[in-house]
Amino acid sequence: MVNFKISEMDDYKKLVPFLIANELEFSEDELVPEGLVKCWEITDKTDGTLIGACILAKREGEFIVEGIAIDARYRKCKLGKLLMDRGIEETLKRGGRRIFLVARAPGFFRKQGFATVSEADAPDFFECLDCPQYGKNCHPEVMRLDL
Repeated sequence: MVNFKISEMDDYKKLVPFLIANELEFSEDELVPEGLVKCWEITDKTDGTLIGACILAKREGEFIVEGIAIDARYRKCKLGKLLMDRGIEETLKRGGRRIFLVARAPGFFRKQGFATVSEADAPDFFECLDCPQYGKNCHPEVMRLDL
């Protein structure tokens, strides 16, 4: 069992290389996401290594998980659920009643209660729906959790 610590953090840019290393589509050149609400990190208490991250944003009145990742070595430790729980708590605290995300691992999110929504039912602020790779090399699902 890993000895870890979950912390709220302000340094979004610190998380970007980790998210990229875990195959999320981020760029080191991107600005802070529009409507950034909070970021969380999970670190190993022993050596401070970053092992998980989550970014919550709000755009057009909707809460969005901009990115969530756990280092592959720790994916069976339920750390992703702990991060999602933080995002859910924050959303509820701010009066939100649902959360959207684009899932590259929809199975994990289904276990958390998310359901796939059609493109027609999805907010139009998900850039990947317009990406030329969408549906060809990349098959993410837009998902929503009703709280």
